[in-house]
Amino acid sequence: MPDMSSSAALAMTHLVPLAEVDENKVTPGVLGFIVFAVMALAVWGLMKSMSKQMNKVDFKEGADPKAGPTAESKAESGAAPAEPKAKQG
Repeated sequence: MPDMSSSAALAMTHLVPLAEVDENKVTPGVLGFIVFAVMALAVWGLMKSMSKQMNKVDFKEGADPKAGPTAESKAESGAAPAEPKAKQG
């Protein structure tokens, strides 16, 4: 059975001339622009759909009875806000 590394080396020597590209002339080309444009359109469509869905949401948060009084409810009732405790260290 022939050695696979020599076969791979032989294949690479035949493919290398096909892969040589002038570094100064490489550009994304038309295909790169088309891919970028399709992705931009997809993002635009998703953002438009998300905005439409978010506008449908009518969310008004109620007071959480477990959380206790908030600073806003204390201000409304006239109570002074609690002072933070000093750190002991």
